[in-house]
Amino acid sequence: MAEAVVDPIPELITVGRISVDLYPTTEGPMRDVRTLEKSVGGTATNVAVAAARLGRRAALVTKVGDDAFGDDVTHALSTRFNVDTRWVSTHPELKTPLAFAELNPRAEPNIIFYREPSGPDMELFADDVADVPVERCGIFWVPATRFSSEPSRSTVAGMLERRARAEHTILDLDWRYQFWDSEAVAHSVINPMLHHFTVVIGNRDECRVAVGTGDPETAAQRILDIGATCAVVKLGGDGVLVATADGERETVAPYPVEVVCGLGAGDAFGGAFCDSLLSGLSFVEAARRGNAAGAIVAARLLCADDMPYRTEVDQVRAEGAVR
Repeated sequence: MAEAVVDPIPELITVGRISVDLYPTTEGPMRDVRTLEKSVGGTATNVAVAAARLGRRAALVTKVGDDAFGDDVTHALSTRFNVDTRWVSTHPELKTPLAFAELNPRAEPNIIFYREPSGPDMELFADDVADVPVERCGIFWVPATRFSSEPSRSTVAGMLERRARAEHTILDLDWRYQFWDSEAVAHSVINPMLHHFTVVIGNRDECRVAVGTGDPETAAQRILDIGATCAVVKLGGDGVLVATADGERETVAPYPVEVVCGLGAGDAFGGAFCDSLLSGLSFVEAARRGNAAGAIVAARLLCADDMPYRTEVDQVRAEGAVR
């Protein structure tokens, strides 16, 4: 049988964190946990998986360790999740990161990172990404943690220069305090990078770090004033504020769900949001479909393995709730 030909230009390219994620099967502190389920994780990884699950050609740019876990996650991406791994390279010394999700509580789990002394995904150099077609893909998705240290910061900045703020260049504010010395340092780094992006997505806390306020309307306006075409501010149980440069403002309601694990819902939102934009839908409709995908994953334990299919998102949109 002939080997499948990989389309040279993915519809979506994400760059960022990858890990082996380990989820307790019971709620409570880690000291009480006896069994764990293994999956693939990391914001950029999950968004690529979510979009691929919806039928998109998605590629991930990252780096893993030269170890069994690196082989595990790379194999899973290409075989189970249909994510393009041409730009998943290997670091000869650093270990593939682990991330433990402490379900304490379920809605907002505590993530315990094992990335010492650094995760290989932060060791991306210009040569690693020289042939990544960021100029030509439909969407380029970047989590803000990519700017927390070198060489990742300069490498991703170079990719954004090549991208030249083409539609749709998306920043996921992705606040992870473990990656930064302080909020002040994060603000000083992230805020100047906003001018590279056409769409910025984050919750109230992430907006506070990036633009100096957690007030949704004010944060959205500050993002738009920098030149973005769309700001998406996540409001938790109150839904999502979508603000556009042409003056549109709409708060998109969430879908009712009994939360099993809060991790991954935001990444599911991102994958469905990207799928919708690639389909030519409006930012508001993209947020509606994103909310539906996020609710589905919140009702499940895992992240990558539990990303929804298109029929599932369609069903939630039609019925107005997760069944």
